[in-house]
Formats: sequence, structure tokens, C-alpha cells
Amino acid sequence: MRTFSLLKPFILLSLFMLASFPSADTPAQTPLPTVAFEKTTLPNGLQLILVEDRRLPIVAVNIWYHVGPANEAPGLRGFAHLFEHMMFSATRHIPRGLADQLLEGAGATDSNGSTDYDRTNYYDTVPSNQLELALWVHADRMGYLLDVLDQKALTNQQDVVRNERRQTVEGEPYGVVEEALAHAMFPKDHPYYSPIIGSHADIQAAKLEDVRQFFARYYGPNNASIVIAGDIDKARTRALVERYFGGLRRSEPVARPSVTTPPITAERRVVVHDRVELPRIYMGWLTPPAYQPGDIELAVAAEILGGGKSSRLYKKLVYERQIAQEVDAAQNSYGITSTFVIDVIARNGVDARTLEAAIDAELAELREHGPSQREVERARNSLETALLSSIEKLGGDGLADQLNHYNQYTGDPGYLSKDIEQLRRVTPQDVQRVVRAYLAKASRAVVTGLPGSPVVIDPPRPRAPRASKAAGKAVQGINTPEPWRAKAPKPGPAPGFTLPQGETFRLANGLTVLHHHNPALPLVSAQLLVRSGNAANPASLPGLAGFTAQMLEEGTATRSAPQIADEIAQLGAFLDTGSGVDASSVSLLALRASFAPALDILADVVLHPAFPTAEVERQRASRVNDLIQQRDDPEAVAAVAAAGAFWGGRHPKGYGQLGTEPAIRSVTREDLVNFWRRHYVPTNAALVVSGAITRGELKTLVESRFGAWQTADAPSGEPGGPEGSRARLVVVDQPGAGQTALRVIGPGVARTTPDFAALQVMNGALGGMFSSRLNNNLRETKGYTYGIYSGFRFDRTPGPFLIDSTVERAHTGASVREIIKEVEGMREAPLPAAELSAARDALLLSLPGQFETNADVGASLAELFVYGLPLDYYKGLPAQLRAVTAGQVQDVARKYLDPQQMKVVAVGDRKRILPQLQPLGLGTAEVRDSDGQLPRRTP
Repeated sequence: MRTFSLLKPFILLSLFMLASFPSADTPAQTPLPTVAFEKTTLPNGLQLILVEDRRLPIVAVNIWYHVGPANEAPGLRGFAHLFEHMMFSATRHIPRGLADQLLEGAGATDSNGSTDYDRTNYYDTVPSNQLELALWVHADRMGYLLDVLDQKALTNQQDVVRNERRQTVEGEPYGVVEEALAHAMFPKDHPYYSPIIGSHADIQAAKLEDVRQFFARYYGPNNASIVIAGDIDKARTRALVERYFGGLRRSEPVARPSVTTPPITAERRVVVHDRVELPRIYMGWLTPPAYQPGDIELAVAAEILGGGKSSRLYKKLVYERQIAQEVDAAQNSYGITSTFVIDVIARNGVDARTLEAAIDAELAELREHGPSQREVERARNSLETALLSSIEKLGGDGLADQLNHYNQYTGDPGYLSKDIEQLRRVTPQDVQRVVRAYLAKASRAVVTGLPGSPVVIDPPRPRAPRASKAAGKAVQGINTPEPWRAKAPKPGPAPGFTLPQGETFRLANGLTVLHHHNPALPLVSAQLLVRSGNAANPASLPGLAGFTAQMLEEGTATRSAPQIADEIAQLGAFLDTGSGVDASSVSLLALRASFAPALDILADVVLHPAFPTAEVERQRASRVNDLIQQRDDPEAVAAVAAAGAFWGGRHPKGYGQLGTEPAIRSVTREDLVNFWRRHYVPTNAALVVSGAITRGELKTLVESRFGAWQTADAPSGEPGGPEGSRARLVVVDQPGAGQTALRVIGPGVARTTPDFAALQVMNGALGGMFSSRLNNNLRETKGYTYGIYSGFRFDRTPGPFLIDSTVERAHTGASVREIIKEVEGMREAPLPAAELSAARDALLLSLPGQFETNADVGASLAELFVYGLPLDYYKGLPAQLRAVTAGQVQDVARKYLDPQQMKVVAVGDRKRILPQLQPLGLGTAEVRDSDGQLPRRTP
């Protein structure tokens, strides 16, 4: 139930089965991958694609309806996305909300839907014994939604989608600027002109009869394809699909949209103002449709121009000239036409004209001279590794979705090998040819986003239409009611599964190594962790841990920052650094064939960082500009304000990862070097590796790369408890904001608490699931928000409990009132048996799905190290969850959820929201500045 933007990144689609990868090969020398699938078509036209994958006892169910904005009639823009929301309403046999409850209670993960320009999809990943449940739900939506579709459901989802628009377009920095790019590139009658979500007027204009006609026209089985991938028996699965879908009637044939896209023959220029501080430039060109000649070559061109730190735009604009904060380029491949988009954010003080001239210079250079062979190799290698990593996940936007993508655009779910073959054939001459042919200055639209007041047309919600006399009566459906469908299928025998435990060894210098061997794919994921993060920052230098981690990639004793970026890209690997509350990390993803040289670079940046003075100044400027950008994001500001109000200004946890501008400006090179020397020591570190490498192979590599790392005592000491102000209401003013970013924060617990399992079950029921009390109340019932979530942040020392949401401005006070009511409800009465079972089973049965990828396994093993949990922790976790009772849930709710100790943080239009909040008995509001900090006192 989320949208995709015009700037959706190009993703090469992935595979299921691969030939083995010899360890000496480079990515371009590996055998072409193949897809093992079975495709059939039911008599009613439904296409069925089956993939057997026994890696985990889970199954991904992914349905594509071949309808999107490309099919929308004039006057019904945004309709495909609105209807996507409607598909989660009640059906004839499944009351509203029951499907979500049953699927979550069955352990479903990646359960959602999305709309793109050419299609709408719905997907769930379930334990393999719950496949029939997922098919039952999806079939009833396809066959029996129309029977009970009513005005109440439509009105509610119109509210939800309008809040989604406020949050993801008008409340998102540069959201209205990006929207203007589509307007500039396409004529008004073109289906790609409007954003997928539509305007407020579009959303509100939808009539119930329009919805019914849309369903009848586009949601028949003959306009859909379903991919089922995972731990399945193909014959049994085919029989289940025939049982649940085979009797559904065909709709009238749906013709593919026949749309002519007029070319851009003269440069189009638009200036749009938004509630931002830094200028941003979007350049867009019309390019060949998906999988047509020129599409893959432009994807390589995009990687060369804007694909990370080794790209031309990054090197010239961000690194050398320091006039840009961020750069990106993407070939967005669609059915009618594709778009090539360059997107650059300026540094503070740099005007848009200077930025545009620099982009044009790089484009001219690429047109005139083309890329080097090495640049093309780097781009191809990076795309191949990204391709392989996307296969690890069965559901969501992983394997099943990718097969459906190939099926729609090429007619062949097994198109992968041809796709990869075309990628590998791209030459420097090909890239130069398509850049010359398609990326001309006269053929583009340029949209410049500047600081200012955005033009937002957000009319008030009209009165809901009166219910007709026929309201409440069943509508004539498309398919004959079948009583057997009213009963949810029972699960099959529970599949056996042992959560990955990993194994460990330690070097003589004290470095801990955690390893999980996963030979399924020729990929290896690694993380070098130190148990020192933001909580280890000195009180006077918030953000020092993050600054130090960021500097690791910026040069070593033998490699410059550009050399590090180029070498990593040449290997087709990905290297990143970061810092959280309790740990800092350097992460690596590489093919098995290139893991050893990639690990050389990881070891070099950890053991031999040079902290060059010029790079310190370059990253100092970057972090200051990151802070400026952060002000534009209400949710980020709410998080910073909540941390400061709860922990206090003298506590290291009282700030975000960036810290403050004064701290960034005052950090010295010596501060960075001293933090690295103190905390980046082997006794405080662990290397976590998961993937296609054996213990013996890994041990040899680790000893040669890290064996000489000089040992030292690990740092000791942890920060104390919260030292925040007494204020229970905190406000940050963002004049004119249409929504309010809310964050409720209160005392929590440490990760090692014996109450962990009970707290997780309790939170699942309160706000941790889509079917939770908070989300059901504020989103599904009242339509105040696009979504609301709660959770404990389990730190090494007690962390906070948090509730997050962005709500419609007019309902700010009512939303807080409902949040408090739901928190109190958890304390007052034990969970009913069904709710307890759903929350408990959602956690318990979804555990296998949380270990799908090497990165997932690595993150779980890293958690053991960071929080001092035993190696067999996950082996005992299922039993802990299974044993949680309603009494324990109520006990922990009473113990840890005290509304009187919670603070409410609201970021929004102060004049409009403060009068709503003051009657709630929260006391005098503490007002913070646009960074979320307390205003500095003037002497």
C-alpha cells in the first residue's frame, strides 16, 4: 500500500538457480544464470508461475494485476492506487480486517501491495504450511470484493490515501518538486503525467460506482498472473490454485494501453518552491521502454554518471568541487516509455545555475568522449552483484516479484539469462551512442527546487455521500457465492526449522569472528563491528562516533578515498560505514569470487585509516549540510527532539547520529584519531560473516588480514539513565505544515531484559503489527494517518519506548488522545485469547522469514555480539515466545507503559496544533528550534 515514484531506481531482475561460480572468476566471466520455473495458464486465463526453493520453510505469493495509471481513464487519475487500498477491504467471505489478522497471526512477512505505472501487485510471504490461507485470501479478493464494497470503506480509504499523499508528497522534502518533473515531461492527457497517488481532488472525486466498474474491468483472473515461490510441492500447489481461483469468471479482455508519447523537442524548464533549505535539480529525458534497445545501455550510463562514490557526478561535484551534497542518476524502465533522471542536491550557498552548469559539463564530456572500459566494467559488475543480492529474498520486491516483472514486460518469467547477457555485452561505444541519442539538452525537462512556500492544494474533505436505500444490501457480484469459502483453511503440519546459530572463533589478539555458512548463492556478506556507537560520544562532542565511522572510507595509508571507491566498484562489491547507538560498523557485500580482495579493503579502512586533513574538512562540510537537510524532514526532527527531551543535553543519547552543528565544527582531527584508537581495537570488535565461504576459508582470510591488528583493552563504562527535562509536551514549529509528525517517548528496558519476549508480544498487539490496536484505531477506523507504529529500542542499557506517526494536522490532538487511550487499555485488561494468540504467533511463526538473506543472518549474529547474548540464543527464543501468557503481557504493560512518564513530541504548524494539545493535560509546552534542539541561551 505504498506508491512508487517517477524516480524509482532501475533494478536488474534476479534469478533463482545459478551455475556454480569458480572462485577465480570475475563477475563478467561467470556462467549465465537460469531460472527454474513452471508456467501454466488456467482455463479462465490466470497465469500461474511456480518456483520450488527449499532453502527455508516459507512461501512467497505474489499477484500482479496488469493495470496501473497507464490504464486510467481521463478524470480518474490516482484511481489504480486508490483501488489498491480498496482491495484490503472486506470481501463476501472475509470480514474487514480479518485477512490481516489471520495472515499476521500465521507468521506472514512482506505482506502488502503496491502500485506502479503499469501494474498493481499484492503479496505475502507465509510459512509453507500456511500457503492455502494466503491463496484463500487473495482468491476471495479477486472473486468476491465487489459483493460487499460500500461507501464506508471507500470514504475511509480516501482519508488514508490523502494522508499518504500529505506524508509522502507534500510532507516529504522535495516531494512537490519531484511531482513537477512528471508534469514537465508529459502532456496532461498522458497516463504518466499525474503522480501514481493522484491529487487530493483526484482521490476525493472517486465514486463508488467508479470503483465497482474498475474492479469488474481490470481485476479478472485473465488480467492477472500469480507467482508462488518457495518451499512447495508443485502438483499440490497447482491443485490449490485451481481450487481457489479456477472457478472465478473471466473479465472482458483488457487491451494493452495504446499511448503515443510526444517527444520533447525543446528544453522545458520549471521552478518549484518547497519547504526545503538546499536547491535541488532534476533533469529528465524520455527514453526507450523497458527491455527495448537502448534500455540496458542507459542503465549502465546511469551507473557511470551517478552510481555511488565511483561515479562521475560524485567525483566531480561532491568530492572535487564540493558544490553538491548528493547525486543520483537512474534509468526508470516502464511499458509506454522510460525516463532517464539525474537528481542533484546543492551544497549550502551554491546556486542552482552553478550546479546545472557542472552537470552539463559532465554530460558533454560523456557525449563527446564516452566512458572508459574500466568505467563500464565497474558499472556492469556493480549491477550484477546487486542483481544477485536481490535473489536472496523470496517475497516482497524479491524473486517472486521479479519473475512477475519479467512475465509482464517480456512474456517470459525466465528472461533473466537474456537480460544478463545483454548487460555483459554493453561496451563503451554503446554507452556513448545512447547518451548522444537520448540525453540531448534540447530533449530534456529541467525542474529546479528552491527554498520557499510550496503551492499545496488540499481541499477539506467533503461530507460523505448519503447512504442509498440499497446500502447494506449485497450487490450482485461477478462470481456465484460458495459457502465453503467462508471458512478459513486450516494450516498444514508445522514445518521444522532451526534458526541459524552460527559458529565462532577468536584470534589471538582478541578479535571475535562469527560465521554462518550459506552456500545457496555465490555471495558473502560481512560486517566489522565495534561495540562503541553514539552512546560512547563525549558529552561535548555529540556525533563523534558517526563522524569517525564516516572517515574510515576517506583514505588509508596506501589508498585515497577515490581509490577505495574505484577498487570496490571494480570488484562489483559494496562497502559502507555507519554508527548506531551501541555499535559502529563497516559492512561489505561481495561475490564469493571477489570477497578476498574486497576484504583486503575492509581491513585496510579499519586498521589503517589516515584521517587526511583535507578529507576531514570535506566530511565536516558534508555533515553540516546533512544537518541542514535534516531540518526539512519532520519525522527526523521529531526523533532528534524526542531524544533531547528524554535523555537531556548532557547525555550522549540525547542527540541524533549527526550531533549538532557546533560539535561538528569543533571536532578536530585529533578527536577522530583518538576515538578510533580507543574504540577500534580487536578486543572491542567482531567480524560477522555469512555466505558462500567455509569456516576454514574464512579463518585463513581473517588471520592474514586481521592477525596483526594490535591488541588493546576494550573501553569500559556505559552512560547513565535519562536526564531530560520535566516537560511532557514538546513542540517544533513548522509553519504551514499540513501534517504533524508525532513521537511519543517513554522509559524502556535493556536488550538483556528477562521480559523481552513478553514485551515483544505486548508491543505487537499495541502497535507492532498492521492489525495492531493503534493502527486499527488511527488508520483503519478514523483515517487520521497513513500508519502508526510502536516499539522498544532495546539498547545495551535501558533504551526508550517509542510510538511514531504522522497525522493529519486537524486531528493532532485527537490522535494523541487516542494513543494515550490505547496505551492505557493495554494496562487495564489482559489481552483476549485471540489477540494474544495472533500477536504471539506473528512473532513466533515469522522467525524463519527473518533469516532469508545473508544480511539478515549477519544482523542477527551481530546482535548477539553487541548485546552480549549467548551463541545459542535464537535456539531458545521460540520457546520463550510460545510461553508468553496474557497475564505476563498485562504485567509488562503495567510495569513499562506509564502514560504519566511519556513525553509527546509534535512537529508541525504550532499555531494550529498547540490549541489541540493544550487541553490534554500535558502541561506547558517546551518549544524547540528547527533542528529539534533547545534554543541557545543568549548571555
